[in-house]
Amino acid sequence: MTTGFSSGSCRFADYFVICGLDTESGLEPDELSGENFEQSPLRRTFKSKVLAHFPDNVEWNPFDQDAVGMLCMPKGLAFRTQVDSREPQFHSFIITREDGSRTYGFALTFFEEVTSKQICSAMQTLYHMHNAEQYDILHTPTSPPGPEDQRHQHSQPRPVLHAAPAISRLQRFNSYDISRDTLYVSKCICLITPMAFPQACRKVLQQLHQAVSSPQPPPLPLESYIYNILYEVPLPPSGRSLKFSGVYGPVVCQRPSTSELPLFDFPISEMFNLLGVENVLQLFTCALLEMQILLYSQHYQRLMTVAESITALMFPFQWQHVYVPILPASLLHFLDAPVPYLMGLHSNGQDDRTKLELPQEANLCFVDIDNHFIELPEELPQFPNKLEFIQEISEVLMSFGVSPEGNIHTSDSQAKYRVFRSVDMVSDKRNGNLASPLNSYLLRENETIARLQALVKRTGVSLEKLEVREDASSNKDARFQCDEEELKMHQLNIQVREVFANRFTQMFADYEVFVIQPSHDKESWFTNRDQMQNFDKASFLSDQPEPYLPFLSRFLETQMFASFIDSKILCHDDEEKEHTLRVFDSRVDKIRMLNVRTPTLRTSMYQKCTNIEEADNLLKKRYEKADFVAPGPHAIGCENNQTHLQKAIEMRVAKIDHTALHPHLLDMKIGQGRYEQGFFPRLQSDVLSTGPTSNKWTKRSAPAQWRRRDRQKQHAEHLYLDNDQREKYIQEARNLGTTIRQPKLSNLSPSVIAQTNWKFVEGLLKECRNKTKRMLVEKMGREAVELGHGEVSITGVEENTLIASLCDLLERIWSHGLQVKQGKSALWSHLLHYQESKEKKNATPGSLGPPGFIHDTERRKSDGGGSAMAPLKVSLIQDMRHIQNISEIKTDVGKARAWVRLSMEKKLLSRHLKQLLSDHELTKKLYKRYAFLRCDDEKEQFLYHLLSFNAVDYFCFTNVFTTIMIPYHVVVVPSKKLGGSMFTANPWVCVSGELAETGVLQVPRNTLEITFECQNLGKLTTVQMGHDNTGLYAKWLVECVIVRNEITGHTYKFPCGRWLGKGVDDGSLERILVGELMTPSTENDERMCRTPPMQQSPGMMRRFVTISPNSKPKLNTGQIQEGVGEAINGIVKHFHKPEKERGSLTLLLCGEYGLVWALEQVFQHGFKSPRLFKNVFIWDFLEKSQVYFESAEQRQVTPDENWQTRVRHFCRFMRAINNTSRNIGKDGKFQMLVCLGARDHLLHHWIALLADCPITAQMYEDTALIKDRSLVNSLIRVLQTLQEFNITLEASLVKGVGI
Repeated sequence: MTTGFSSGSCRFADYFVICGLDTESGLEPDELSGENFEQSPLRRTFKSKVLAHFPDNVEWNPFDQDAVGMLCMPKGLAFRTQVDSREPQFHSFIITREDGSRTYGFALTFFEEVTSKQICSAMQTLYHMHNAEQYDILHTPTSPPGPEDQRHQHSQPRPVLHAAPAISRLQRFNSYDISRDTLYVSKCICLITPMAFPQACRKVLQQLHQAVSSPQPPPLPLESYIYNILYEVPLPPSGRSLKFSGVYGPVVCQRPSTSELPLFDFPISEMFNLLGVENVLQLFTCALLEMQILLYSQHYQRLMTVAESITALMFPFQWQHVYVPILPASLLHFLDAPVPYLMGLHSNGQDDRTKLELPQEANLCFVDIDNHFIELPEELPQFPNKLEFIQEISEVLMSFGVSPEGNIHTSDSQAKYRVFRSVDMVSDKRNGNLASPLNSYLLRENETIARLQALVKRTGVSLEKLEVREDASSNKDARFQCDEEELKMHQLNIQVREVFANRFTQMFADYEVFVIQPSHDKESWFTNRDQMQNFDKASFLSDQPEPYLPFLSRFLETQMFASFIDSKILCHDDEEKEHTLRVFDSRVDKIRMLNVRTPTLRTSMYQKCTNIEEADNLLKKRYEKADFVAPGPHAIGCENNQTHLQKAIEMRVAKIDHTALHPHLLDMKIGQGRYEQGFFPRLQSDVLSTGPTSNKWTKRSAPAQWRRRDRQKQHAEHLYLDNDQREKYIQEARNLGTTIRQPKLSNLSPSVIAQTNWKFVEGLLKECRNKTKRMLVEKMGREAVELGHGEVSITGVEENTLIASLCDLLERIWSHGLQVKQGKSALWSHLLHYQESKEKKNATPGSLGPPGFIHDTERRKSDGGGSAMAPLKVSLIQDMRHIQNISEIKTDVGKARAWVRLSMEKKLLSRHLKQLLSDHELTKKLYKRYAFLRCDDEKEQFLYHLLSFNAVDYFCFTNVFTTIMIPYHVVVVPSKKLGGSMFTANPWVCVSGELAETGVLQVPRNTLEITFECQNLGKLTTVQMGHDNTGLYAKWLVECVIVRNEITGHTYKFPCGRWLGKGVDDGSLERILVGELMTPSTENDERMCRTPPMQQSPGMMRRFVTISPNSKPKLNTGQIQEGVGEAINGIVKHFHKPEKERGSLTLLLCGEYGLVWALEQVFQHGFKSPRLFKNVFIWDFLEKSQVYFESAEQRQVTPDENWQTRVRHFCRFMRAINNTSRNIGKDGKFQMLVCLGARDHLLHHWIALLADCPITAQMYEDTALIKDRSLVNSLIRVLQTLQEFNITLEASLVKGVGI
């Protein structure tokens, strides 16, 4: 899948290149390719050169000699003798320019006999030297390492070859003798083309090679054929097929039309054969989430096929980062790149995976293509509808005889598949078995189909409908211009690609609705691109089925998605749209039209692909008739006008409009073009370096400007015109550290490498700035919403995604410029080194304090609880120990991520990392000079960006590790005024959080504090506390309870300010306290952070000891109404937030200024106080009202049925609360009644009942709020707003009440 072609070309091929051994410069060892001198000379690599390329240069695609030379023969020259296998090998490669446009190369490497005496004798000399060294090694008395073992010590480790006796080993290495052996050297012929037609190019190159190796010379000199392909064969126009002549037979290629998926000519079936559907889908997910992907294989063509296939399947999205499907050996340092990449690494077939030293693996997807094996990064979300998707792909593959499980021996499977298609299926049809093809060859050959069938049953997809296409005959179908194999390859390609494209069309069918069009003009939009949101992610995600969210929330953060939306914003009409977008949008429109009749969008119902047949027919139609026949071979100056005329008439009759010449004899000097079997001739540059002067399709004479416009019209569907203004803008706008698409293949001087690394450092810093900014804007946006400003835009899933991507960024920063790789997580490895060095220091005699606690630890003060609880130490090592103690986290990457989350939650991330990096000795030991962590200015800025996280509260550790055990510390603070020193009863507490509660915990009476460990409770909400009422003095005045999470340091304060005891206050032996998180006071270290400390909002004082009713602050009716309004408002806002972000409802009901407090104020207003020292409670009034209602019911003095129902409800709740086994006092009972009334939407009924009750007249002053009809009505109206919400109460609030 291309991000852009070299769009200037109208020709099929831009260059023909020959690479190989330059006999004049002789044998030069290729140090860069990483091979070692301990190897026998035949196994070493030597430098190859570009021997010739034709033409010298073309304006639209300047020839890059270094890149072409390096990629034609990535391993340099190879030598063989007559005993070695010398099969020609084909591979393709890609050159990405700085502007993102691409050129393709197709290379055929074969072996030629070495005729140069100097080269042969140089090889012989190398062997003499090598054998002498080996002889010395083998005859030393100790058992030394053998030649292969020796290499172990110098280069990358390789498996050891243990050969038996020493002499046989010597003979094996002594494998070239000038008098006895023939020496062969590799040579490569290559076509450089603007578009990827691997099948056609392979045929052209194979036929050229065949011409050289066959005993009969070719019909015309090779120059004629090369001239023809370079200058006389055009690119096929879109939607057409093209037929041109090779040396021995016709070559056909085709190009999709503007309404089809973009051109793709590599065999996708090979990728599925090599990896299997399951692995391909995992790799596909990694690519979509822009992980680092490393492909590993002995075969260059496999690397290219897998890379191109994966990126092609992403349609309509495009890979935006480093893309090097074949990484030359000299560029291995590029694996150090701290950016997403997709690279292919050549294996020599001896090393196994464990020997590969990769700089970073925390975020790496490693694909060992040859061994059918894939290693995935941790926490990889599942692709939506994965099982059904695998099933649909498998059906397509099986209909072409490709096993969904993959087949490592691809070449065998091809042969087998041919036999199976013609024989088994025909006989199977006779037996009437076609409906269930799984009984045929596939079942016999592949036991894994059983697993597939089980999967099918689970997904409920019927396999009976599966069609296996049968071949009419095994020979070539006369209707088609290409052979059957090739047509099948193209059909399979198009069908698999349609299935993949359909997934995105379904998932993003309504994406346009969520695109945020810029309000500014284009210019200012471009300049502020980084700050702009271009897609309403939160709204889009809120519409998606729950199972899709983990994947989608991460995918929406990728650069490929952002670039896709950018191009959407920039194209207002269809004319402007680039091809991919136009095709995708037309598909989306089709789906939405269908969807009007059958709404399936936004459900997780799986929609299969419906337009496979249509795409298939278009393809077949193109292959049935070549509508574009290219110039063929002929001899210049040998034809007369009559022949010309005759040909023109014949062509018109045959209805082929684009006709030109076949390969033909060129004006060559006598003696040129001589043929020698087995040797690729030195081609005549004078005939090949320039093309024909006039040719109707190259439009040589047309002015460049006009030609470019014409080109845009013709090719825009498959070409990204990067020179276009729009593309330039997108590139500039999106340049987030991805300026390097492909390493410079030419100059590899230290200064260039340094410059590349510097670009990486700048890119990392920019990415860090953007990430922190994005996270803060999202987080502060949400907090602003909680304060009543703006709209909410972040969901729990999205926050998790942002934090996960921050962890990835930290891993990339920590792996940049590592000296030696240790473990999969570079960050955790650095932390472990630091821990080890500190613990050594602390273990030395004379050091103070417990081991592991660093001397510079400080204590964090927490306001309020400071005196009651010793503050926690701030210790990097201690936080590491907490993570090391969590048995659920098994891997280094997992530990590093947990540590980052914990540090963010504690607001210590910047500080901890600063401390880690302050050990300069350690950093120097672990990192190279150019590493990000050793660039002081950038490092400072990076830490400063991270410091900004301290301005917001994250619960990213508590909310993610929900099952781990956490120690909590509880302190009960008795009132200082009436100290609890005489208190004799035994107190207890029960702590509840959003995730769980502890059960009753006994608190020692003498210390009043305990530490206990239990499963993560989440954010804490309530503490129930009480005592057993034993001993002489069982009355206890408690000021508050403080609970601290000993890992995260979060401290919660639960204010009480009431008595617990019989005959005092409201006679309560237990109370439910509602807590709030205390904010740690700012410390001197955080002076850099300019955010003012959070202030407690000024509020009305909380009730303290009630000595007489007169001491309560009197509120007027206006204030009370306001209080009720605020409390209800809080609850309404709570339910308008997405579920994952709602805070504690308990706090809104029972906390400070919550609903219970507000209604308490209503009932206390104008309450008559009978005696000076006796306290009357609201509950007393409610009990009297209950008695009145029950007696009125018995007397049947009932106004209406409605009234009866309400009275019954009220009395039932009162009885249930009074009968509870719990020792809660009168205020506690009132709290319970309000909570239950809110839950069952009865409060407004009860207020109406009580306002009309005669008891109210007796117990309230005339000015009381409850007697004011208009105020009561407005109160009822406000309480009615709670009816639409489904209020769920925390268990601790209603424990013991069975309603």
